[in-house]
Amino acid sequence: MLNKKSFYSVFFILLFAFIMTACNNDEPTASDSNDTDDDNGQTEIDTTPVTYTYFNAGSSGKDIETNTTRIGKELEEKTGVNFRLEHLVGDMNTRVGTMVAGGEYPDVIVPDAAVDTLLDAGAFIPLNDLLEEHGQNILDMYADYIDMFTHDDGNIYYIPFGPTINEFVPNPNIDQGAFWIQRGILKEAGFPDIKTLDEYFELIEEYATKNPQIDGMNTIPFTGLTYDWRFFALSNVPNHLAGYPNDGEVMIDMDTHEATVYADSEYTKRYLQKLNELNTKGLLDREMFVANYDEYISKLSSGRVLGFFDYGWQFGDARNALRDAGNPDREFMALPIVFDESISDQYIDPPAFTQNRGIGITVNAENPERIVQFWNELISEEMQRKVMWGYEDEHYSVDENGEFYRTPEQIDLTNKEEVREEVGMTVFEWSWPRINGTFSDGNAVEPRRQPIVAQAAYTDADKEYLEAYGIETFAQLFSEPQERPWYPAWSANVEQGSPVQIFEERTDEIKRRHFARIVLADPNDFEAEWEDYVTEYRKHDVDSYEQFFTDTVQSRVNGEW
Repeated sequence: MLNKKSFYSVFFILLFAFIMTACNNDEPTASDSNDTDDDNGQTEIDTTPVTYTYFNAGSSGKDIETNTTRIGKELEEKTGVNFRLEHLVGDMNTRVGTMVAGGEYPDVIVPDAAVDTLLDAGAFIPLNDLLEEHGQNILDMYADYIDMFTHDDGNIYYIPFGPTINEFVPNPNIDQGAFWIQRGILKEAGFPDIKTLDEYFELIEEYATKNPQIDGMNTIPFTGLTYDWRFFALSNVPNHLAGYPNDGEVMIDMDTHEATVYADSEYTKRYLQKLNELNTKGLLDREMFVANYDEYISKLSSGRVLGFFDYGWQFGDARNALRDAGNPDREFMALPIVFDESISDQYIDPPAFTQNRGIGITVNAENPERIVQFWNELISEEMQRKVMWGYEDEHYSVDENGEFYRTPEQIDLTNKEEVREEVGMTVFEWSWPRINGTFSDGNAVEPRRQPIVAQAAYTDADKEYLEAYGIETFAQLFSEPQERPWYPAWSANVEQGSPVQIFEERTDEIKRRHFARIVLADPNDFEAEWEDYVTEYRKHDVDSYEQFFTDTVQSRVNGEW
């Protein structure tokens, strides 16, 4: 006879067997979908609606919910996930510092330059296991780059943007650094071939003298962007004028792969002296060192700025505003300006991957696997086509050879900001896991990199300038990029609080303080101001800083990231 203890043992064994049999015979439901695998061996998706918070510290944008866009709604239907977006207002470091101090974070953060602050605070969770279980598409797309953003402790804390898959496609237009000039100036001068810095400023000065006002507003012959973290749009310029791409604070020797700072070089002195001369002549924007980003964009949009240096991706709103204004001669054209004729410009970036920026999930996020599932759907080829190109036969067409193109009507449609917003292009085209290069069918991921699309988008006014310079795309004015397998050096993993990070922070403060003094100084005081700056700069360990980047570059050349 069974005693009481044996009876309960048998009872629970039989009960367990019954439950297991029932489970094996039943189809999985939404409630238990997280315990089953799909055909790819990954966990099925729970589509119960949920909204996560997302903060972008690196760029401006509309604070909306992703499911109010067409693509976002489709992704919500697939994953149940929606995001409430918030973009930075005010100072990045102040905002992120407040988060760290309180230990309260949005669910997802794109920290941009504040990434080290958040890593140091332990704000991001490791993603390794989540990617293995829920992010196969992400792992596939980033397969050649995983080691580049895996940290020394073996963990992945954020997903960078833009791995190049299949083939690299150069941009037919300029979205990187250049000296920009109002196009009508070139036309009035007979479309001259402008190569050197002196030629560039001589042309601007001549035009400004003849046109002290434009459309009833005082002409601004030359301005620049110096606000907040965007100060590099000023400090990087000497490097470009000397024929180097944007490797950050250093120039890399193509033969020895040795890194050298240029902040106190003769290149920087030469450029600042030119700006000092402009200021003395009254040709420099008086608010250049005090204007914020919005004020800068407003000036560019006004049509009264004749020239400036910047990276094309930083002033897209101003370019759109000028085009919408309907006077094509007020639009800007990029020029590959260098110090001397003997220098070959290197403004166009070689293939690159920036592994020290990205999007991460914070310790405050509940059920982070659902966020990864959303990302995994987003980065699929199907969704990336919609993000970049829109919907077939509506925003783009496909010819008999499978090549994507846009009709004039489709170009007009996708140039409308409200259309791009409604579809979700403006939301998802950056600051999320995304790809560069080409799709598996050979089409460019980005329409702007598809030559047939770039050329079809040119207006008659654009073609006037292209024909005048004997080129088919605006990028053809620039030299081809040289191969740099380490590029960009500035993406090296610099630890918060390390000597390298402290050097950058302190010397950046010195540049901000002294560059304004040097540029705005009485010409008789220029040399003294420059020497004061160099003395302050050289108080810091330049040699160790250069050695760090030399070691980084040489390691990357050897295939070690």
